[in-house]
Amino acid sequence: MTQTAMEPTSAMSKPAKAASVPDEAAITPAHPATEFVRAFARNQSAILGLVLLALVFALTFLGPVIYPLDPYEMVDMPFAAPGGEYAPLGTDYIGRDILAGIISGGKATLAVGASSALISVVIGILIGSFAGYFGGFIDAALMKVTEFFQILPALLLAMLLVSIFGAKLLTIIIAIGIVSWPQTARLARAEFMRIRKLDYVNAARTAGAKNSYLIFAVILPAALPPLIVAAGLAVGSAILFEAGLSFLGLGDPNVMSWGLIIGQNRNYLLDAWWTVTLPGIAIFITVLGISLVGDGINDALNPKLRRR
Repeated sequence: MTQTAMEPTSAMSKPAKAASVPDEAAITPAHPATEFVRAFARNQSAILGLVLLALVFALTFLGPVIYPLDPYEMVDMPFAAPGGEYAPLGTDYIGRDILAGIISGGKATLAVGASSALISVVIGILIGSFAGYFGGFIDAALMKVTEFFQILPALLLAMLLVSIFGAKLLTIIIAIGIVSWPQTARLARAEFMRIRKLDYVNAARTAGAKNSYLIFAVILPAALPPLIVAAGLAVGSAILFEAGLSFLGLGDPNVMSWGLIIGQNRNYLLDAWWTVTLPGIAIFITVLGISLVGDGINDALNPKLRRR
C-alpha cells in the first residue's frame, strides 16, 4: 500500500523536472550580433535609410554601366530642359548632361564624405581618448585645443585652408577632416571618463597592463558604439560641407561631384532650376539615408531602446 501510494507522487515529479528544461532554454540570451540585427530590422526608419543608401550606391557604381556618358561632354544646347532627347535630366550652363554628372559625381562625393569623416574620427578619438583617460593637465590642455577649434568658424577655416593649398580634392578632404573633429573628441572623452572607472578596467590596470593597452584594447572597444554612430553622421556632414565649399566656388574643377555641379550652376538657379535642384536632391537623399541608418544603429546598440 505504501509503494502504490508513493508512485503517483514520483510520477508527478518527473514532468515538473522535464518542464523546467524548455524554460531554461527560453531565457537563454541570443548572440549580441543577432540581437543587433533583429533590433535594426524592426526599425522601419533605419530600413528606409538602408534602401536609400542602396539606391545611391546602385546609381553611383552601376550607373556608368547603364548610362556610359562622359559628364564633361557637351551633348545639347545649354539649359536644355529635362525630358529632352539627348539629356533626360536636362543640361547645365555649357550643355553637359546633368544625369551623367550626377552618376559620375557620386563617387567623388561619397569619397569626400568617407575620407573626411575618417580623418575627423581618428583625430577626435585620439584626442578624446587621451584626455578622458589621463585627465588632469593632459585633459585640460587637450580640451583647450578642442575649444579653440570649436570657437573658430569651421567653414571659414576650411575656406582658408583650401585657398592656401589650392582647390584640390585631397586638400578639400583634409580641410574638412581637420575642422570636423571636436564633437567626436568630446564624445570620446566622455566615454573614456565613464569606462576607465569600471571594475574590469581597474582589474587590468592592477594586473600590470600598460596605458596604451588599456586605451586601445580595453576601453576603446567598449566606447566604439556611440563613436560608430558619430562616424556615420560625420560622413553626411562632410558631404554637406563639400557642397558648401563648391557652392562658394572652392570645389575641385577637375573632379566631378554633386557639390561642383551645384556650385557651377548656382547663378542660374532661377532660369534652370534642374541644374541645382537635381544634384541637391541626390545630396539630400544620401545624407538622409546616412542619418536614418545612424539613428537605427544607435537604437540597436542601446540596450534600453532595444527592449522597446
